[in-house]
This record gives sequence, C-alpha cells and structure tokens, in this order.
Amino acid sequence: MDTDEIGPRCLHRLRARPLYTRPARAVRLIYSVGMADLTGNREHNVVIIPGDGIGPELTDAALAVLEAVEEASGGFHLRLDVHRGGAALYRETGANLSAESIAAVRAADATMKGPVGLPEVRFPDGTEAGVLGGVLRTGLDVYANVRPIRLLPGAEAPIKAEPGEVDYVIVRENTEGLYLSRGKGVQTSEAAADTLLITRKGTERVVRRAFEIARQRNGAPADGVRRVTCVDKANVLPSMAFFRRVFDEVAEEYPDVQGEHLYADAAAQALVVRPQHFDVLVMENFLGDILSDLGGGTIGGIGLCPSGNIGDEHAYFEPIHGSAPDIAGQDRANPVSQVLTLAMMLDYLGEGAAAELTRRAVEESLKSGALTIGDYGQPVGGTRAAGEAIARTARTLHG
Repeated sequence: MDTDEIGPRCLHRLRARPLYTRPARAVRLIYSVGMADLTGNREHNVVIIPGDGIGPELTDAALAVLEAVEEASGGFHLRLDVHRGGAALYRETGANLSAESIAAVRAADATMKGPVGLPEVRFPDGTEAGVLGGVLRTGLDVYANVRPIRLLPGAEAPIKAEPGEVDYVIVRENTEGLYLSRGKGVQTSEAAADTLLITRKGTERVVRRAFEIARQRNGAPADGVRRVTCVDKANVLPSMAFFRRVFDEVAEEYPDVQGEHLYADAAAQALVVRPQHFDVLVMENFLGDILSDLGGGTIGGIGLCPSGNIGDEHAYFEPIHGSAPDIAGQDRANPVSQVLTLAMMLDYLGEGAAAELTRRAVEESLKSGALTIGDYGQPVGGTRAAGEAIARTARTLHG
C-alpha cells in the first residue's frame, strides 16, 4: 500500500473521514478501523489505484467530486483503500501490482483505477510492463468490458451529431480473443505469432451481458429499438464465425431485444456516419479495444470516456485512455473520463441516485460553461479546477 501518488488535498480528505469495516467482510483498510458506520450510512469498501502519468491527478479530481456527491446525496459512504499499481511500481519492484494489492482488490466491493503504463517500461518481449489488464481482467475473471459512448452537451464533436444522438454501449469481451495471447505469443528473430481463442463459455456470457444491458436501456437514439449488434469478421475468420453462431443462439433467449450482425470494417464506418442507429454492440477483445476508441473520437475524445470491467464476482472501473506521461503533473488532463468512471462504479454499487447526480453534474458543468473543454481535449483552467467545477455543480443540483 502506498499513498505517495495521491495529491495532498485528496489525502487530507481521506484522513479526515472515519473509516469503518463491515462486520461481514474481513477487509483491512488504511487510516482507521471500526465496527460499524455510526451514522447509519450504507458503506462500500473501494480500492483506489491512482496509476501512472496523469492517473493521480484524475483520481484526485474524481475523489473531489465523490466528496461532494456523498455530502449532497447522503445515505452512503465509500471507504477508500489506496494502493499503488502500474509501470512506476514495476520499475521499482519488478511487479506491476503487489500480492497484497491483488488480495485487497479481490476483497473489495469495487475498485477504481486511473490509467496506467509508461511507454518506456516494457517486458523483454517488447510489450508494456505497466498495464494491469493481464493481472486484473483475467485474474478477476471480469469478462465484460463495458464502454459507454455518449455525446455530452457542451462537447464539440467532429461529426454531425447533437447531444443525445450518439448514445451507445460497446461491450468488449475481456478475457480471451486475441489478447489472451498477452505474454504467451511465439517469437523468433524472423517471425512472431499470437493465437486468437474464442470459447463458447466466454462468448455466451459476454453476449448475455450485452443483451441484459440492452434490456435496461431505452433503445437506439434513431428509433428507440433495443438492439444488440454483433461485430465480427465472420466472413474471414472461423473463430469469428463461431462467435457469431453463439451470438445467434443467445439472442433467441431475448425476443424483446433485436439482434443484428455487422462486419468490423463496416462497423468502423457506421459508427461515424450513422451512430444514432446503435444501442449496444458486442465484440471480441481486440475489436472492442479499437472500435471503442473510434467511438470516443466521434464524441470529442477518449478523455470523455469511462469504462467498467465487470464479472460475476468482481468489478473494477477505469477510463479507456492511457496515462499521457507527456502532460503528467502539469494540471492539463481532462478528468471527465475519471468522473464518469466514478459514476459507473456508483451504479455498480447500487448507488444509482448518486451515480445519476455525478453524471448530471458533468453535463450541467459543460452546458453552463462552468467546465469548458479546450484544445487537445484539455479542460480550460486545468484538471483540479475542472474537478472542483463538477463538485460545485453537484452540490448546486442537489440543493
């Protein structure tokens, strides 16, 4: 455990709050331990991993918003346990996440992390050593990477669309596909090969998750139809044809939700020229990584995009973008992705009203001009000021 990468303002906020453990969970938390929440609030154990580069700045801004939302909403409290993880830790210790931290993540109700990774910190095979996907996604079996793509009011989109017209969710299979080859590829001085693996179990559960998400939404902006689009390259790869067949089998369980198919290259075009058609899209790991960034580009940048890695037992939440070490420590990063990540985590924890307040605070801040996104997707006034603006808006909305 380490708190060095959390800003001093955030640390003061954490230390000023009494933290208690839930009797049913044997989770050791930093700062203080007690028997129960004497205020009667609902409590949730949450691990925070600030990450690398701009990660600590983003998480600090999100925690400023959390403080405002907790005060405004009332009735719940997140007890925060801060752990280091990522490339800087790997460079120091040879591990990107300690065994103690992995145990804490497993025991927590949820985890929120900032972006991790530094381009110069790599394994001998040339892949990045600081990223945590291989440790957390497969280790926790969080098989659905849920990535909402939504055009916000006040955000400048490079496509012809208005707020409300781009509102879909990409559900990316998270534990197999091409990325299962991470660290397991075959390589010589003359050639390299990676294996794309798709299983029935892995496909069934992620497709089922996509249909369940669609059932909870209001349908596509263009026509209000609840729809799940299967994105693949079934015309070329037998593994993708298998993914499609399993998708069709699962789709039969959801007669109230429309299922459809789209090849990945066609999907890349359609997400730009007719994004209003889409409600939920489900796809293999590698394709989901690429197309969700494309989607982020259509709504003003991936600095506006949150994500959740969700399984049957565990979940952790993070922005979809990287650690941007070139602007780290300069108070220039956009915290909106991290704040919306917080909202996703609050939803997962059952704090729907607080999650909605968080999202409304982001939208109203952008709409009113209290928060302005300038050149290169960076907030005017800086990261900290952006977090404070959203926090003030949350208090005002509730009041």
